[in-house]
Amino acid sequence: MKMKLLLMLLLVFLLLHQPIWAADPPAFSPAGEEQHHMNKKVVIAIVVATTALAALIFTFLCFWIYHHTKYPTKSKSKNVQSPDAEKGITLAPFLNKFSSIKIVGMNGSVPIIDYKQIEKTTNNFQESNILGEGGFGRVYRARLDHNFDVAVKKLHCETQHAEREFENEVNLLSKIQHPNIISLLGCSIDGYSRFIVYELMQNGSLETQLHGPSHGSALTWHMRMKIALDTARGLEYLHEHCHPAVIHRDMKSSNILLDANFNAKLSDFGLALTDGSQSKKNIKLSGTLGYVAPEYLLDGKLSDKSDVYAFGVVLLELLLGRKPVEKLAPAQCQSIVTWAMPQLTDRSKLPNIVDPVIKNTMDPKHLYQVAAVAVLCVQPEPSYRPLITDVLHSLIPLVPIELGGTLRVSQVK
Repeated sequence: MKMKLLLMLLLVFLLLHQPIWAADPPAFSPAGEEQHHMNKKVVIAIVVATTALAALIFTFLCFWIYHHTKYPTKSKSKNVQSPDAEKGITLAPFLNKFSSIKIVGMNGSVPIIDYKQIEKTTNNFQESNILGEGGFGRVYRARLDHNFDVAVKKLHCETQHAEREFENEVNLLSKIQHPNIISLLGCSIDGYSRFIVYELMQNGSLETQLHGPSHGSALTWHMRMKIALDTARGLEYLHEHCHPAVIHRDMKSSNILLDANFNAKLSDFGLALTDGSQSKKNIKLSGTLGYVAPEYLLDGKLSDKSDVYAFGVVLLELLLGRKPVEKLAPAQCQSIVTWAMPQLTDRSKLPNIVDPVIKNTMDPKHLYQVAAVAVLCVQPEPSYRPLITDVLHSLIPLVPIELGGTLRVSQVK
């Protein structure tokens, strides 16, 4: 097809180069000599101009054909997803479930759900539907149409601070889509109460799994490493792929939620910040005892390394099965970092402090490697802590391929 088009253009070009005086010239007459020369000059000028124009058009068309042959137009570009979109999960599958839910507006890209619908789907906030409870309020299970279950967090926003946390979380999660970060489905308002609707995480929080009635019995060594890897991936997205970077500021096991397949997702972004290091004058000290980095607690200095410290504490929880802070006496507490640090670096003592549920179920080399990563993450000096990207790369080889890592089961002795 392109060759035919080129031949046609060449034919047009040759035709345009034919002299326009194809017939025999008129007989010479002395009286018409001057007029003859004048006509000849006009004809020559027309021929030159026509030839130049034809050459220009021909050159342009040849360039156009070459360009479109080498660089075909992307007529399907609107179907191509960006790398971020490929990593994330869209809200469409969830929002399709809202066919009988009344949407009364939008908060940016987040649907605002009618409060009466929230009340109805939680059975008027019955206690039997409570999934969890914290300083912010309670989280309830709600059932939408088509038996689609979601989680609804109810916030009491009598204070301006609580209102800011609600707005902060909704604004941040509306812009974030990642497989290891909780998906926001909608929100609602009623008086001083605020409601945030999330995807339901069937296995609850990591804190409940580790320190609840089951005491971690459902979490094998490989499953714990998978949860650590998922958490690191979520943090890396916040630190390295969000612009500006997001500091979670409340990393802890109760804010790591687990779905039906024990995929881990970060939640609770009410305290998250989108700017870098902060001074104590600019920011209110927030966080949970046992997870707060020492430089933030003592000097109010906050950075992505503060999240890395909290991640290190979570890693110790997974490794040792102990809470971040434990009471020794009515007025005395001990942190997991203080208790474990001397034993984590001693290979003869380390196996004895591992959670009994997973003791002797892993390759000792992998145990020492995870302990070394945890020790680095909880260093008192922020500059000695690794970036979350480095932590991520150190964990990938410890997780089986089927769980998202690169470890082949045959490698495990």
